[in-house]
Amino acid sequence: MTRLQILELPEGSGDDRPPFALVVDQCEGVSLDMVEAIESHWQRVGEQLGARGTLIFTETVDIPANDTTAYLSGSRPEFVVKLDGQDVDSAIDAAVQKVKDDPQAGTQ
Repeated sequence: MTRLQILELPEGSGDDRPPFALVVDQCEGVSLDMVEAIESHWQRVGEQLGARGTLIFTETVDIPANDTTAYLSGSRPEFVVKLDGQDVDSAIDAAVQKVKDDPQAGTQ
């Protein structure tokens, strides 16, 4: 799935807003005949957002300033949600299996 990121750029003396570039990555599944239209689209989006430039990549581009993995460390308490005594994933799996076993159950 295509991601949008912001790459902050150094400020100049005449900048009234912090300058940035729009980074579009994971732009996969684009055929060669679509490349120009895709680039044009993201360039327009970048211009409308006020970006100084737009960078488009098919690969994943990690911008260190946008790294949020530190927020996912074990220092935060875990929040557990239960449905009918089961964790959410198990409850969803059970509901899907019930519909697979009896397709009419999903229409009631």
